[in-house]
Amino acid sequence: MTPAAYAVLNLDAVQHNLSKVRSRAPDAKVMAVIKANGYGHGMLRIAEALQQADAFAVARVDEGIRLRKAGFKHRIAVLEGFTCGEELDELLHYQLDAVVHSLTQLEIFEAVRLSSRQAGTEHGACAVWLKLDSGMNRLGFKAKEFDAAYQRLNQCALVKQPISLMTHFACADDFNDDKTLKQISLFNETVAGYTGERSMANSAGILGWEQSLTDWVRPGVMLYGISPFPDSTGQQLGLRPVMELHSRLIAVKQIEAGDTVGYGGSWTCERPTTMGIVAIGYGDGYPRYAKVGTPVLVNGRRVPLIGRVSMDMITVDLGAGIHAQPGDPVTLWGEGLPVEEIALWADTIPYTLVCGVTQRVQVIENATITKK
Repeated sequence: MTPAAYAVLNLDAVQHNLSKVRSRAPDAKVMAVIKANGYGHGMLRIAEALQQADAFAVARVDEGIRLRKAGFKHRIAVLEGFTCGEELDELLHYQLDAVVHSLTQLEIFEAVRLSSRQAGTEHGACAVWLKLDSGMNRLGFKAKEFDAAYQRLNQCALVKQPISLMTHFACADDFNDDKTLKQISLFNETVAGYTGERSMANSAGILGWEQSLTDWVRPGVMLYGISPFPDSTGQQLGLRPVMELHSRLIAVKQIEAGDTVGYGGSWTCERPTTMGIVAIGYGDGYPRYAKVGTPVLVNGRRVPLIGRVSMDMITVDLGAGIHAQPGDPVTLWGEGLPVEEIALWADTIPYTLVCGVTQRVQVIENATITKK
């Protein structure tokens, strides 16, 4: 029986998208970003599909530990680094790379070095990515602080040499903003003379800023077939979407001119029409603020969303004289309806949609669902 709400994942598309990264950055190693549960697709299944990547990147220590416990031997970078000695111990134990971006982290490194020597114990060395804040103004050392941080790390017995170097872009999705070029220039100037490997390019950098390609690239959203740019879809860039979100009609009814639909009666019917009720809502991760008119595919045909999105259901205008029945298939995003388009209708970005799919949505890998 077809589940009420389900996501179909095409894991072959993940591998295609990885090959696209390699074609765009043929001389770089690939650190696949699989944080936030693999952008909502399932971190472990995405890691399995990306076995050919050179390394993985996650946001937090616990994500890296999950990968290690699942048996992955790849180099794994923790983008948020660590915030206390206990987390550093776990980084060392599970052989995870630490992104170092603050004075507090330097102090923890130095303190752990002293305590380990005093206790007569031996810690393994930790691979480190020293982060330059080149203009994102979030994590990282400013250019004037960078060398001092580098030298302090260089003196830490726990830090594996050579130290790798990285930065992160703020506006790479906007070709009309020259901030990315300024960030690239500042990074290159600041790290000139250092021996460690470099990494700048995220998905937007890989696809749009050739100057950002260095030793390592860090693709994220493009691995899932989604464009990092607001004016294009992944398919237009040669990527293949990984996730489709589906449901089914659970009721079909006639409504008359003047009838209101949904909570608050916010939508009023202007003419007699056929309404379909779909078994999906914000409780499944469909965007609560999708506007009236947001396209939905019913039996492969575009119809508009009407009324408010509720927790478990949405309503659509099937049109006058349309034959439809409960059980008919509905696509919320997928083939013929890019997730990037739905994000525009909901005043959000596609990242939030795929990351927001909830646990009650059944996940089906590389499968075709037929109506029963």
